[in-house]
Amino acid sequence: MRLLIVEDEKRLATALARGLAAEGFAVDVAHDGVSGLHMAQEQDYDLIVLDIMLPGLNGYRVCAQLRAVGDETPILMLTAKDGEYDEAEGLDTGADDYLTKPFSYVVLQARIRALLRRRTRAGVQVLKIGDLTVDPGARRVERAGAEVTLTAKEFAVLEQLALHAGRVVSKADVLAHVWDFAYDGDPNIVEVYVSALRRKLDLPFGRRSITTVRGAGYRLEADGGRHA
Repeated sequence: MRLLIVEDEKRLATALARGLAAEGFAVDVAHDGVSGLHMAQEQDYDLIVLDIMLPGLNGYRVCAQLRAVGDETPILMLTAKDGEYDEAEGLDTGADDYLTKPFSYVVLQARIRALLRRRTRAGVQVLKIGDLTVDPGARRVERAGAEVTLTAKEFAVLEQLALHAGRVVSKADVLAHVWDFAYDGDPNIVEVYVSALRRKLDLPFGRRSITTVRGAGYRLEADGGRHA
């Protein structure tokens, strides 16, 4: 899943981005309201962490403008203020949740998970591809009824393939949704994670469900056939 953090306190933004990236999220960061609004309009995000006190354009206005054009991306607002009026104003502009600074990272993480679960229930459902089940809300994977433990990044790659099951997903598309916007490393990192998924999801169950389409990308098939 891809997150956008719009926060002008650079140390805080960097710390949050690193922590969430370690959880398997692709994270982009903006430090002012104008840039944050532009990025939110140009990219598809699963959730936006939005500070209220921003230079250029405050969080209330960013949120209101996104909602005005029909953007329903979950928004978690952050503010150094503490008062019912501020919370009410944030929620009235269309925010989904509200967190007052200073806050615990554990609490922030729990709020993000809750918003993503809520969105999953309302939108993306549990994905079933043959005997493979991918639950984005619970971040749980099962094959033939047995739970398969994946790392955060492995899950993120699998989720992207599962969302487009039966179709070819390019390396560029996986990179765009699993790694952050600024990633400029070796694109072959995708092959590393696909290989890991094959070892965990296919090999132990006698499957060939993740295939490489030469020059195009990867395709996740239902079961993919059994082999000895």
